[in-house]
Amino acid sequence: MAVELGSMIKQTRKAGHLTQKQLAAGICSQPMLSAIEQGQYTPNAKLLLALCKRLGISLDEISLSANFDISATTNLNQKLDRLCNAHRYQELLDFLQADDVLDHIETDAQMQAYYYYLGVSKWHLQDDIQTVETDFQLSLANAHPNQLSALTRLGLASTGIIKAQLGYVRAVEKLFDQAFLGIEKAAYEENLNVIFYLAGMSYFELKQYPQVVNWLVKGIDFATAHDSHYMLANIYYLLAKTADIEEQKDLSDDAHRRSEIFSELFNEKPYEKF
Repeated sequence: MAVELGSMIKQTRKAGHLTQKQLAAGICSQPMLSAIEQGQYTPNAKLLLALCKRLGISLDEISLSANFDISATTNLNQKLDRLCNAHRYQELLDFLQADDVLDHIETDAQMQAYYYYLGVSKWHLQDDIQTVETDFQLSLANAHPNQLSALTRLGLASTGIIKAQLGYVRAVEKLFDQAFLGIEKAAYEENLNVIFYLAGMSYFELKQYPQVVNWLVKGIDFATAHDSHYMLANIYYLLAKTADIEEQKDLSDDAHRRSEIFSELFNEKPYEKF
């Protein structure tokens, strides 16, 4: 795990045009950052959180590896791509509600993608949660009945986030059972990595932290098994956030088990500050 974490940090740092000195400043020594990037040392939760913050990694704002077409018209799909990747959600919502976009939707697959993005934009703008859920349900209603595509899995997982925010534990479990059905044998595409992250986020909402760790570790294994780094930054950030929250909790009967989990994840005593 240390190797994947170090590679993720190095890749994200370079993408942000930061030197090791700039990233490490005020957080850790440059030699320590170098050791982290080379997989020779795994940072504890607080150190990883600080690095993620400096790198601009967010828990909420993620971009799909590849967006889905909402039309056969190239310029409309390209505009959707730009707005999504820039996280400009109000502009995305206005764009999706324009007559020109609606007039160019021709297939069920395009309609499925349309409602998915409509739900995503409204969720980020903190619209009425029932309205957001309705959009995701409409997306799923346009899915192929006998095919679990990546978009369908994303729709199920996104609905899972909504149910988690509403506190419906059983509904969350059922939705992710569906979202993960046969995923190991599915034709791989990087957007599938998102499903594991959304599972982690859903259980994070429910404060079921062992389940958060379970799904995120599975996500790391899934991504790296397919030689992908996509979503690893977000996954490690959420792992560190979970570990940090657990650190603040009073020790209880399961403290020893939590200690084992986070020692394994972060390679040192879980509650020891760097």
